[in-house]
Amino acid sequence: MDADRAATAQEFDRALSLLREAAEAQPDDPSILLRLAGVNRAAGRPRVALEAVSAALAITPLDFTALLLKASLLDRLDEPSAGEAWGHAIAQKPDGPLPPQMASVLSEGVRKHAAWLDAREARLRAGMAALEARADEEQQQRIARFRSNVLRRTRPYHSEPTHFHYPGLAEYEFHPRSRFPWLDELEGQTDLITAEVNALMASEGAELVPYIQYADHLPMQQWKALNRNRDWTAIHLLDKGRLVEANARHCPQTMTLLKRLPQPDLPGASPNAMFSLLAPHTAIPPHVGVANARLVCHLPLVVPDGCWFRVGAETRNWRRDEAFVFDDTIEHEAMNPTDQLRAVFIFDVWHPDLADVEREAVKALMAIDGPPATAVP
Repeated sequence: MDADRAATAQEFDRALSLLREAAEAQPDDPSILLRLAGVNRAAGRPRVALEAVSAALAITPLDFTALLLKASLLDRLDEPSAGEAWGHAIAQKPDGPLPPQMASVLSEGVRKHAAWLDAREARLRAGMAALEARADEEQQQRIARFRSNVLRRTRPYHSEPTHFHYPGLAEYEFHPRSRFPWLDELEGQTDLITAEVNALMASEGAELVPYIQYADHLPMQQWKALNRNRDWTAIHLLDKGRLVEANARHCPQTMTLLKRLPQPDLPGASPNAMFSLLAPHTAIPPHVGVANARLVCHLPLVVPDGCWFRVGAETRNWRRDEAFVFDDTIEHEAMNPTDQLRAVFIFDVWHPDLADVEREAVKALMAIDGPPATAVP
């Protein structure tokens, strides 16, 4: 308290003397070291202040206040490491509002960190441009993601199925088109499939059901808002291996196309094929699928501008007749922020890394174990 009063009166030498005595008596107290740093900064001794705050961080390396002070001192000293230091401080920001002065410093730090990241990215892009020009499209995408991960603009995501994880399968958020030569044929049938689903929806016998349906007692809190809610509706053609005749009979050419695709045959679990209808202003929360032995394909049919779909760190806007295959065991979510309905044709396919005998092994295990009660289709 004496040191604080001396610092307030700008009696810096006295304040520092008192704080040094306190630091010697209590060497493991980072709050004293932070006071030393603050007084040295106020006294115009930023390098000495930096030594004190570094000593405090040696005791509590994740302390937000200390990290923020260190970043501001490095910035004041025009040290090249200031940009990264701002990032370290930002990463430890506590929840809730900050005191006005601290919030102001953090706001400026966010701006400076962003500028540092932009400059670093520009330097990396320039240095890699000639090399990237030699890469094909898929390689360029991986190189760009590598750079983004290094800059921490994105982070790695991995397959985390709720129930069945088959080891050694390639993990992609969105899988390369080259692995699925049938995508061109599928996209070429967009008009035909759209016409069949329109006829299906106009028929009196169509079965439209909520996409999410589970017993209230099951531990699936993230789906509470959508459980049995028609804001997200499915028109199933194939539902966990069962043919939904009331719907499938209206879509003969779509069903013929599905027979040519490598869909899993897993009793009580697959194949699945449906038209997914997402109501205006409806969000699908982040979630993961049941098994990584299968992948999921989307063929957008009716997509208002602005509807988006995120898998891991990559977000795409759905675009009519532009199909893609993704790993639904990597965290994903979706949003229809528009005033119109969004319709997508969805079905599952085997992961292309699985050999025939491995597909049989997956089928055998799941037949023995049975389908999970809490699975989301």
